[in-house]
Amino acid sequence: MTALTLSTAAVPGLRADAIVIGVAKGSASKPGAPVVAPGAEAVDQAYDGRLAGVLETLGASGAEGEVTKLPAPAGFKAPLVVAVGLGAQPEKDAGYGTEALRKAAGVAARTLAGSKKAAFALPLTDAADAGAVAEGVLLGAYSFDAYKDNGNGGKNGKAPLAEAALVGGKPRDKAYKAAVERATAVAEELNRARDLINTPPNDLNPEAFAAVAQAAAKEHGIKVQVLDEKALTKGGYGGILGVGAGSASGPRLVKLSYTSSKAKKHLALVGKGITYDSGGISLKPAGHNETMKCDMSGAAAVFAAVVAAARLGLEVNVTGWLALAENMPSGSATRPGDVLRMYSGKTVEVLNTDAEGRLVLADALWAASQEKPDAIVDVATLTGAMMLALGSRTFGIMANDDAFRSAVHEAAEEVGEPAWPMPLPEHLRKGMDSATADIANMGERMGGGLVAGLFLREFVGEGITWAHLDIAGPAFNEGGPFGYTPKGGTGSAVRTLVRLAERAASGDLS
Repeated sequence: MTALTLSTAAVPGLRADAIVIGVAKGSASKPGAPVVAPGAEAVDQAYDGRLAGVLETLGASGAEGEVTKLPAPAGFKAPLVVAVGLGAQPEKDAGYGTEALRKAAGVAARTLAGSKKAAFALPLTDAADAGAVAEGVLLGAYSFDAYKDNGNGGKNGKAPLAEAALVGGKPRDKAYKAAVERATAVAEELNRARDLINTPPNDLNPEAFAAVAQAAAKEHGIKVQVLDEKALTKGGYGGILGVGAGSASGPRLVKLSYTSSKAKKHLALVGKGITYDSGGISLKPAGHNETMKCDMSGAAAVFAAVVAAARLGLEVNVTGWLALAENMPSGSATRPGDVLRMYSGKTVEVLNTDAEGRLVLADALWAASQEKPDAIVDVATLTGAMMLALGSRTFGIMANDDAFRSAVHEAAEEVGEPAWPMPLPEHLRKGMDSATADIANMGERMGGGLVAGLFLREFVGEGITWAHLDIAGPAFNEGGPFGYTPKGGTGSAVRTLVRLAERAASGDLS
């Protein structure tokens, strides 16, 4: 991880490989002219006040994600200035906003891969801004190189930025220090989730994932319980066992319990953890299974959020349930037409074995419900239908309580994760009626993401507030990196879950 420091040093005297400054888009009267953001005054002064003009000559506009490099002025210890776009200028006396800063810092950190040190002279108005820049740096500098080798015993490509100094930060200010410490804890755990998502499925089966969770739990004082095939069979977890029946790697249900002596609320988090999804007997066609190592992204997000809550010492009880299985076709695999008896006692007719995530989640949701938490949030790469509805960067939010759905949406917006509230139309429930069992795992094709949410609702205990996050779109980025988001596993929903835990710690879950 990139090392972070808060610095009050003057920019010209900072010894670094580069100085990162912000530049915004021009006003309506000068739409093509970039505007130098606060924090870059020393650089602008060294260019005799003509830095904006120089940047415009180089093609800079201040657009979000844009990077322009130029030589540092004479007398600067750093040889390079990196101007990164912040997007639109804020209104008078308003800051640029934490998400704009987070994205700009992420772009700059990724651009400076291979550098030893960079000084980030972005506009900081308060501790929240410093935390956003810190988070952006740590998330933007991420790379997954565990399986790369250049043939000479070393990793292929450039190493992540080694050190970042946040200029304008206040190293003796408790609020600034706390903001950076929070950013570090959240980013480190989010990056651990990314590592898990990116790990090939031959190295991350349910047992291996459970072992990672056990090790982290021991390190951070989290109580952990792992149910293997024998325990799952004894307990009657028919959904998890049915999904994992076709694989040589047995399923697991992992329970992580972080408790605080000062807690007044209990938040339960449930994650879909299909370590590889072939579709089972309902085999996915070619072109749809190459990235299915990411189908455990929900469990990775829950795992990261619980550990982050423990590291932050939040005054709330957080229980994470990781429903882990590998969905494979074989002679022992669940067939379309089979009926599974779930942990809740309900029976489910399996019409499509590729609708497996809802089956493992159903068992975990019922298990979580038995503890009567104040709220349950499940996270899953559940449906392609949600990707069709919301695209590849936005996750959907469904809930059995409108106020809680709004609270989850607000938490996502606060941390910069694109999300959108979705309904649970009652008329779609009838499509899952089964002549053989209590319910089928498939319903109407249209509105498939909402049908999946209605299925999950059936397995939430009576009177328990619940929300479902379908992260199928943003969990895995198959395109190029953007902002602080890398190619591959993204860690989607981790920051939303942590913010929900923080809200619960303050007594607010609505």
